[in-house]
Amino acid sequence: MTKLARAWVTALALATGLTVGILSVADAKADTATAIFAGGCFWCVEADFDKVDGVVGTVSGYTGGTLDNPTYEAVSHEDTGHYEAVEISYDPAKVNYAALVAYFFRHVDPVDAGGQFCDRGPSYRTAIFVRDDAQRRAAEDAKAEAARILGHTIATPILTADTFYPAEGYHQDYYEKNPLKYKYYRWRCGRDARVEELWGEARTPS
Repeated sequence: MTKLARAWVTALALATGLTVGILSVADAKADTATAIFAGGCFWCVEADFDKVDGVVGTVSGYTGGTLDNPTYEAVSHEDTGHYEAVEISYDPAKVNYAALVAYFFRHVDPVDAGGQFCDRGPSYRTAIFVRDDAQRRAAEDAKAEAARILGHTIATPILTADTFYPAEGYHQDYYEKNPLKYKYYRWRCGRDARVEELWGEARTPS
């Protein structure tokens, strides 16, 4: 992680009252923990979270729907109920869940209920999938903070985590395997431009 990215996460924690690197009792019991976020194209969510100090792994996949063992083709039909999502493994000694969920909000358009950026449809909507009451409270706090900052109703639901199905191998680390195609897609889709327009200075707390 670069010094700039590390400073970003620390500044975010200070500005929002989060405690990066300070363990809760629940966090201290395990070497790693997991978080699941849906933020549109899972290639982009994976790329964003791989930059965070304390994140030790990311897996693109599908969750939230009714179809067992979904495939990309099936989910793309938009009738399975599944979201494109990313399961994030992290070290609670370096970053806690509250910081991750705040980071998530600042890298998506949480006021869009119909998809994300150029990708439209139910599978591209945002969502936070929580595993326990502590994650739910942190997600609710971050959602309320996002609503206050943006002055808008937040469309991102907070849902109970269910089975997470890893996506096909060619989707994993796509941004590293296909850097030119990925960069062109992300630029064409307008992801970074919209996030900057929406969050402005609040995306990087001072």
